Order: sequence, then C-alpha cells, then structure tokens
Amino acid sequence: MDTDRLITIAIHTFEKAQIIKGVLESEGIPTVIQNVNLIQPVISSGVRVRIHERDLPHALQVLEEYPLLKDDRSYEEPVERLNRILIPVDYSSYSYHACQIGFNLAKTLGAEVMLLHVYFSPYFPGAIPITDTFTYEISEDEAFKQVFERANKETASFTEKLNKQIAEGKLADVKFDIALQEGIPEDEIIQYAKEYNPLIVIMGTRGKDQKEQDLIGSVTAEVLDSIRCPVFAIPENTPVLSMDQVKNIAFFIAFEQKELIALDMFMRLMKPFSFAVSLIHIANKQDEWDEIKMAGIKDYFVKNYPGKEVSCETIQNEDFLSDIETVVRNKNIDVLVLASRKRNIFARLFNPSIAHKMLFHTDTPILTIPS
Repeated sequence: MDTDRLITIAIHTFEKAQIIKGVLESEGIPTVIQNVNLIQPVISSGVRVRIHERDLPHALQVLEEYPLLKDDRSYEEPVERLNRILIPVDYSSYSYHACQIGFNLAKTLGAEVMLLHVYFSPYFPGAIPITDTFTYEISEDEAFKQVFERANKETASFTEKLNKQIAEGKLADVKFDIALQEGIPEDEIIQYAKEYNPLIVIMGTRGKDQKEQDLIGSVTAEVLDSIRCPVFAIPENTPVLSMDQVKNIAFFIAFEQKELIALDMFMRLMKPFSFAVSLIHIANKQDEWDEIKMAGIKDYFVKNYPGKEVSCETIQNEDFLSDIETVVRNKNIDVLVLASRKRNIFARLFNPSIAHKMLFHTDTPILTIPS
C-alpha cells in the first residue's frame, strides 16, 4: 500500500472543508484542500479534503466523533409517506432514463413528480490555493452568476426535452416540477427527501462501466446509505423502461426481523404490478437453520401476498458479486431489492453495504427499502 498517496476523505463546501482541515491538523493529520473542476464536474461538487492514506484510520476516528458530519437537524420519520416521487437529475442521459421509469411509475400510482437539480456555487476566498483544476481567474460575483445562469439554461433545455417526449407519446404524460438547490448533491438530496417525504426516490447511475473516483463513494451510493425512504437506482444501460416490463424480482434476505417490514413496504409500493419474487439468501456456510427460516419466510409471503408467485433459494457465498450475476442470469432478474439500514462512516468505508457494492458492478436496477 502506498501510504504517501493522497486520498479524498470528504467533499464539502469551502467553509466545512476548512473546518475539517483545522480539526484534522489539530490532531496531527496533514491535510490538503483542493477545488473540484466546476466546468466539467465529476460525481460530486465542492472542495476536496485530502489526506495521506496512512492517516485514514486516525482521520476516520476523529471525524466520526465530530458533529460536523452529523445531521443535527431534527427529523421524525413520518407514519405515512405522501404520494410523491422524487427524481434527482443532472441532465445526463441516465437522468433521462430515470425519468422514463419515474414518470411511468407516477402515472400508475397517480403520484406527482418532483425533479431536483443540485448545482454548486463556488466561493473563492484568496486563502484557497489554486490547483491544476483551476487555470483561470474570475471574480466571485461573476462565478456565482455564471453557475446560476448555466443551471437555469440546462433546466430549461431539459424541461423542453421532457415536454417534447410527452407530446410525442415517448414519455408518460404526468405533471412535473423542477426544484433547483445550491449545495453538495448528496447532502441536498438527502435533506430534500426528508422534507418532501416521497414514496420513492429514483436516481440514474452510470452502471457497471463507471469508474469509482478517488472520492470515497458517489452521490447515489451516499444516498443509498443514508436516506430513509425507498431508493431506486437505475443504471444507464438497463433495458428496463417501466415497472410494467418487470417480470422477475430478487429480494435478498439475511433473516433479520426488520426485513419483513421492508418486504411489506415493497409489496405495498409495487402492488399494481405483476411479477414473480425470488427470495434469495446468500450464506457464508451451510446451515440447516437457514432452510427452516427460509421456509418460514415463504409461508409468511404466501399468507400475506396471495396470488404472487414466490420461490426461495439459498446460495453459498463464494464470490459475492459473481453470485449476484449468476442469480440475475439464471433467474432472468429484472430488479434487485434489498433492505437497507443507515450506517456510520466506518461501516460505509470498511464494510460497504450490499447495495453500494452492487451499484458499481451491475446493470440491473437496484431498489433499496429502509428497514
């Protein structure tokens, strides 16, 4: 391992990045902050906080205990979510693909649609070192103006495209609005979802051909790990355009009690659609109790969701990602469904969630349900 290699531990606004830098350096951890290219932004926008790889364990311990990375805004989980669908967009081709599925789902559920675009407005105090990502000088006011104008121009163009597709019958005819938010994409999406309270969040991704950046995680991965409502991640290359096309779903279970809550939430959300469900358990070793527990879950399913086709299978875990691909191929799976739990920064980095791992290695849509 190259312990002198610089890695990005966080991306934040300049103010937060400076605070993190101060906190880490007060603990003896050398820290560098760098700007992200605003002309051709990568997955996340803001200011990078970078440290030596050898300092990562110590830095994580410091940040885990520091309240800056915690959401201190009070929030109570609502008893019932509103009939709304939230679709974060960056106006890419995979954002449009997410809109195709989202609009079709909204049409079936009679739901309203909100598109959310998060843009980053730069702040250029003289203390920020100019790196090779910035090769020009520009005033702060002019930078704000250019970014805001670009966001509005892209929004108008995307709206025109969607309305044209609706008029031509290529997109489900539903009413939609677009909200513009300034900030860090993953932070704003998570907070907006808390306030908007949608049935589901639908996000486009690049799929398995995307390359993970040196940033730890991506916008979609962060949302999957942190949000407390169902999230549907739609890879760019998936052939699925509508839930009506979905015939086979794999629901992964680990025999935890809360998974039944997630299963019920999923079945109620997708009640209008017809599909077969495969209950899949990936076991580390052969255990006869797994078969007994699987039979119990199947009985629960048959009793509570009459008329739905269900099958069960336990797979020995040899190569996790390969096992998933085998399930998808052998059972013609159209959508992968997993129960998810909000996890802290340690878990996200050193024990990535199943959904997070799969996000970068599959072109099959992934639906996570909070448990």
